[in-house]
Amino acid sequence: MTPSELELLVAEIGDRILARVQAPPARGEGLNIPELVCPGCVQRCPQTCAKKTREIVAAGADRVSASERLTRIDPAIAGMIDHTLLRPEATEEEIRKLAGEARRYGFASVCVNPYWVPVVAAGLAGTPVKVCTVVGFPFGATSTEAKCAEAETAIRAGAREIDMVINIGALRSGDHDRVKLDIQAVVEVSHAAGAIVKVILETAQLDDNQKAIACTLAKMAGADFVKTSTGFGPHGATVHDVALMRRVVGPEMGVKASGGIRNLDDLRRMTAAGATRIGASASVKIVEAAAA
Repeated sequence: MTPSELELLVAEIGDRILARVQAPPARGEGLNIPELVCPGCVQRCPQTCAKKTREIVAAGADRVSASERLTRIDPAIAGMIDHTLLRPEATEEEIRKLAGEARRYGFASVCVNPYWVPVVAAGLAGTPVKVCTVVGFPFGATSTEAKCAEAETAIRAGAREIDMVINIGALRSGDHDRVKLDIQAVVEVSHAAGAIVKVILETAQLDDNQKAIACTLAKMAGADFVKTSTGFGPHGATVHDVALMRRVVGPEMGVKASGGIRNLDDLRRMTAAGATRIGASASVKIVEAAAA
């Protein structure tokens, strides 16, 4: 192509661009053209619509903006959520996605089964998001030695928060000393390595008196949090249980509400009742709702 031909081509392209810019706007504004936009579009393609983002990139973009102005994620809400996936059939792809979401939204931790701790620890390296795992899960009926071994192995692999299930059967049998010693052993192993312990009561299996006793034993054993549920019991967290647990442990311990918390309203009810940490698999939905 000669210099004169190149000059003509550049001029033609310039004329086309100028004509497009000066043309009257189509219906709507920006991308908000009904036949081109997904139903319910809020013009946040990078955050909410993989299909539209792919179309934007295919059209020639090599960067797609996803600014804080658009997301407006409340760090106070995100920072109290343990982003959780404890389904036994969860795949590595799902676990890696979980860690990526936690990095992006700034959740308190990612809570997974012990097998996935190394994967999550690698995915969260260099971020303030903690790795959380479960011990004696979901029934709490393993031996104290097994729970301690689980905790030690998980901590070596990168876990910094241990959610242990109490010995529910021992509690219901009235063997309170056994329950306290079980918790205390895991607390000692975890605290020695700089990890915190949340004690899962599985409140759906207990009456109010047993819940109060379990909270007292966890506090006596030096645990950092009491937690309502595994998510695999008859039901999850209730406002009643969270309020009861907060009254028993006072302000010195954390209270984690977990199980069945699926939206922002659920989170707000639990925090109003006294929860300082939320366990949820619907974490992204919750923080997006808060941003909207």
